[in-house]
Amino acid sequence: MEALARDGWKVTAASRGGARDESWPGEVRTRRLDREDDAALGALIGDGCDLVVDIVAYGAGHARQLTGLADRVGSAVVVSTVSVYGDGTGRGFDTMSEPGGFPRYPVPVREDQPTVPPGDATYSTGKAALERELIAAGDRLPTTLLRAGAIHGPHSPLPRELYFVKRNLDGRRRRVLAHRGESRFHTSAARNLAELIRLAAARPGSRVLNACDPQPPTVAEIGSAVDAVMGVETETVLVDGAAPSPSVGSSPWSVELPLVFDMSAAERELGYRPVVSYPESLPETVDWLTRRLSGQDWTDAFPTLARIYPDLFDYAAEDAWFGA
Repeated sequence: MEALARDGWKVTAASRGGARDESWPGEVRTRRLDREDDAALGALIGDGCDLVVDIVAYGAGHARQLTGLADRVGSAVVVSTVSVYGDGTGRGFDTMSEPGGFPRYPVPVREDQPTVPPGDATYSTGKAALERELIAAGDRLPTTLLRAGAIHGPHSPLPRELYFVKRNLDGRRRRVLAHRGESRFHTSAARNLAELIRLAAARPGSRVLNACDPQPPTVAEIGSAVDAVMGVETETVLVDGAAPSPSVGSSPWSVELPLVFDMSAAERELGYRPVVSYPESLPETVDWLTRRLSGQDWTDAFPTLARIYPDLFDYAAEDAWFGA
């Protein structure tokens, strides 16, 4: 919002709660909006607008909701996900946990890599369905689709950095990382994603672009960077291969093979240059996480993270593994 307002856009931020972020300029207007209410979205757009930025669109239904307003919208920027990629053999993000199901991507993955079939069975297939509908309607509604990686930054509902931050706050000075800590799950800083949105807004078109950080860190490098911000020293025990158990060594970035995505198309088409590196982005994230954890359980502070990674802080299992 800040980047668009700084570029001279008259910005209205719509969300279910209608909340305002403290960092937004005063001229940014806020509105309450139920994303599933077609009439409410149409009323918000009114006689028309130059740009719609949609960061919560999911599935073919939301795509048709947007294309149904094409005569009143100049262009759109829609956030998708790198999890739409398949490896051409039926493997993708949805099969990662299955034996032999980890996708074999050509690294770095480019935008012309095949995607999983569209559908409504999983998050990945739903996003693929969203993309297919919007790409097909590109002549009526020019849309830039941004395939984000592991998004990070303050206010994220899925703050993977909590894996290291909470351990440090709890005085856990020894931790375990699978795959020798060498896993790379390409990160996407919210500030870099905002820069891509800003650039795409100024250059309307129908395109699909990866939306990730420069130089994706390994999970061990992420841990070291968090330690540096928090001023602590830790010992990392590296395990060859997969995690000993779901409760020991399995971080939110732990992947069998690298998930790294090519950013040359964004550089070429939009003139994109990252505004922040992963280490540079961490201090504000660590500060926000520390404040959010103050006085409440992590599962209450971050229910989405707790639902996806329920065994993230099973210290008893870790201690038993160390003891054995």
